[in-house]
Amino acid sequence: MSRQFFNLYSHGFARVAVGVPRCRVADPVANAAETIALAGQAASKGAALIAFPELGLSAYTCDDLFHQAALLDASLDALASVVAASETLPIAMIVGLPLRVEHLLYNCAVLVAGGRILGVVPKSYLPNYGEFYEARQFNPADSAVVTETRLLGQVVPFGAQLLFELSNFPLFRFHVEICEDLWVPVPPSSFAALAGATVLVNLSASNIVVGKSGYRHQLVSQQSARCLSAYLYSSAGMGESSTDMAWDGQALICENGELLAESERFADSSHLIFADLDLDRLSRERMRMTTFGASVRRHAGEVAAFRLVSFELALARDGVLPLGRTVERFPYVPSDPKRRDERCEEVYHIQVQALAQRMSASGMATMVIGVSGGLDSTHALLVCAKAMDRLGMPRTNILGVTMPGFATSERTLSQARQLMQIVGCSASEIDIRPSCLQMLEDIGHPYSKGQEHYDVTFENVQAGERTSHLFRLANLHRGIVIGTGDLSELALGWCTYGVGDHMSHYAVNASVPKTLISHLVRWVAETGQIGSAGSDVLLAVLDTDISPELVPAKSGQSGNAGDGPEQKSESVIGPSELQDFNLYYTLRFGFAPSKVAFLSHTAWADSSVGRWPEQAHVTRNQYGLADIKRNLGIFLHRFFKTSQFKRSCIPNGPKVGSGGSLSPRGDWRAPSDSESVVWMEELKNIPDQ
Repeated sequence: MSRQFFNLYSHGFARVAVGVPRCRVADPVANAAETIALAGQAASKGAALIAFPELGLSAYTCDDLFHQAALLDASLDALASVVAASETLPIAMIVGLPLRVEHLLYNCAVLVAGGRILGVVPKSYLPNYGEFYEARQFNPADSAVVTETRLLGQVVPFGAQLLFELSNFPLFRFHVEICEDLWVPVPPSSFAALAGATVLVNLSASNIVVGKSGYRHQLVSQQSARCLSAYLYSSAGMGESSTDMAWDGQALICENGELLAESERFADSSHLIFADLDLDRLSRERMRMTTFGASVRRHAGEVAAFRLVSFELALARDGVLPLGRTVERFPYVPSDPKRRDERCEEVYHIQVQALAQRMSASGMATMVIGVSGGLDSTHALLVCAKAMDRLGMPRTNILGVTMPGFATSERTLSQARQLMQIVGCSASEIDIRPSCLQMLEDIGHPYSKGQEHYDVTFENVQAGERTSHLFRLANLHRGIVIGTGDLSELALGWCTYGVGDHMSHYAVNASVPKTLISHLVRWVAETGQIGSAGSDVLLAVLDTDISPELVPAKSGQSGNAGDGPEQKSESVIGPSELQDFNLYYTLRFGFAPSKVAFLSHTAWADSSVGRWPEQAHVTRNQYGLADIKRNLGIFLHRFFKTSQFKRSCIPNGPKVGSGGSLSPRGDWRAPSDSESVVWMEELKNIPDQ
């Protein structure tokens, strides 16, 4: 495990490349040499597949020279040299050339690997408009009357409906189409994806005109998104004839709508682009999106027409092969400042609109919200204020209540008071300590007898008392209780079930993770939406340690009313940024712990991958793999406990690590849930270095 853990192929990734060789028109020998050189470079970097441009061995701009036997024979000889070179290269190559099959000429893509030709794919759609005259020289794929052809002494599959699969990596199943095939209303790759292809490859020449580059982006991105696939796109570059057209050599690699790599355009020399495809993620997305399966059923006839060609490739599985793909440290928050601001504004409007609709539908005019002076309730109060503005109601219809308990600090209490004043809501303050003391005394809790006994019950009594007050206030004022807890806390079970922060009439933050909330609050502060004084309060909230403030300082330490030690959530559940990372990949994609740890290590171990170095407020801790494993263990333990709780509906008091997930040394102790035990065993096997 330790030998292979840091290898991307061990985690469902595959490295691919697109080559853009400098070509020479009608010089297959030179073009083959350039192709082989690029393939060697790609193989040395661990790529499993490389795609080259359409008609790359002959060049695209040969026009009627395609009818000359000299060019066709030379192209075939060039293919032979590529096949020979492939014997020593651990990479599959897809090259383009003109081929004669049963007296007809086809524009073809040929797959070569391990000294063999594995299949030939003819172009399906021949453009014969504008600057294109391909139908003058070539025949479309559906003209073929054979499904096999003899090529360089081999009998190989021939046809547009071929799928190629690595037998030693079944997730890596790919399909090849050629240039115009992508530009038609229903590309052949659409059916190939339904037939199981996770990687779609396009050998293109594609001349350049003004605006075409952007349109290629849209085509490739949207096709990869609709097909839940990766898409590799090549283009012809320097060397093609500019008699009638110009060339920019744009190569693209997209995955499920996301651009992973793009080549330099108008480059003078041959060049490569690489991308590490997450084939495991694509497979899981297809499983999750049930309409993908419905499309398979609807187009069963087209799907059944595909033939599978299986072959084995010596993948670079041994040794260290780090992930070359950017993994966002904060997956819920874009790293680009412009996109980040757009995301924050969109999330903010979603929350505001949804709350306004809830208020309108309920016929209520009053919101009741507990304001602690901490991060979650601060953001929830901001959403409430904007919702009232949207509804045309006064903000005084928001009943903000701060409820100091046994461990409430002067800092958070002051922040709560200031925030309610700045927002302009109706503010009140209820000291919950007397009612909590009464309950602790009623149930015979040791604290009521003077003992410093701060257990889960002690904490949940306070959380429950606060929620009980809020619901009774809502009854009294004919309003609804606005919940403030976030998605991260709910996923971890870091909340008090039942009459506690687990409950409300409408929880505005229920689908918003902690890291995103912090950026939403900062966005409001930096855009000055509640004035400079309000921005100062919001920044102070962001600088406050995340804490439920339920356990007071012990005797002999500074009183909790001052700046003494506080109970800190992250000391129990781990850093929020890591937990949200785990949340995203475990709940959203269902990845195994080993893959989540590998992604975490990629995102945090290398400082060059860190996001936003220009912003001092962004945490840039470099977590070691041992830290990542520990916090992933905490997350999985709490996640499985919460899932078990949801299945059985048995309250298990999830505050403060109930169940003893960590020993004093921080070692993992597996919970009893059989499913989590299996995952934890996998987690143990991940090396710490």
